[in-house]
Amino acid sequence: MTKESKVKKYLSLVKFSHTIFAMPFAVTGFVLGLKNSSEPVHWSLFLLVVLAMIFARNAAMAFNRWADRDLDKLNPRTALREIPAGIVSPGSALFFVVLNSLLFIATTFFINQLTFFLSPIALLVILGYSLTKKFTSLCHFILGIGLSLAPIGAYLAVTGAFDLLPIFYSILVLFWVSGFDLLYALQDEEFDQSMNLKSMVVNLGKSGAIKLSVITHTVSIIMIVLIGFKGDFGLWYWLGSFIFAGLLAYQHMIIKPNDISRINLAFATTNGIASIVFAIFNITEILIR
Repeated sequence: MTKESKVKKYLSLVKFSHTIFAMPFAVTGFVLGLKNSSEPVHWSLFLLVVLAMIFARNAAMAFNRWADRDLDKLNPRTALREIPAGIVSPGSALFFVVLNSLLFIATTFFINQLTFFLSPIALLVILGYSLTKKFTSLCHFILGIGLSLAPIGAYLAVTGAFDLLPIFYSILVLFWVSGFDLLYALQDEEFDQSMNLKSMVVNLGKSGAIKLSVITHTVSIIMIVLIGFKGDFGLWYWLGSFIFAGLLAYQHMIIKPNDISRINLAFATTNGIASIVFAIFNITEILIR
């Protein structure tokens, strides 16, 4: 197997394209930190933040695939994933997890002391998510917490201190991600029930899970408003926020309890566009202030 083929199979294993969900928020947190930093910031720090994000997400996704390998083999929707299909061995996947975890911690060492000390806690959250579906239906919110570390983590990398505005961004991400993960989980209601797995879809049924997703996305929109007023943002921010909120609403227009055929459009495409658009308008607003 060529090196290119090996790279492709590991990129597929970790769904590298889904980095698009959290990375734009990390960049937003970084730029916000630049604006609020009293010290000069070198762009090499930006590279370190991006690498830390990539290593952390690689570790989390590979661990998810490793932890769920037996379940994935039984689920028709996931049976062709890399580990159950024999494309990547369980041992190789676990080595990939360990390697990326170590690289993540090593990268934070070169960022600043605070991010280095917090890195094991971040790893515990993002790796631990993969085990939560076995004992709690709150698993969707644990995933949300994991991705919500992106904006506050990038802000801490620049400033080395906590602040309320990036925390607001993290809360926004938490409820946004939890909401779209609730929709994504609709696909596995019957399988999760048969395997005694926990999820809000199992607890509430499709209709209840969709209603809960509406609530979480409503909280996200409330956080958008709070961020706008807290940051005293102007036209660019509110325009981006309007598009973001519209894309959230669109997801709920195309997903119904009796029709989840467009779940991939709602999950990957719509949320990916929402994240990028929101970040572009946010960063523009922050930079022109």
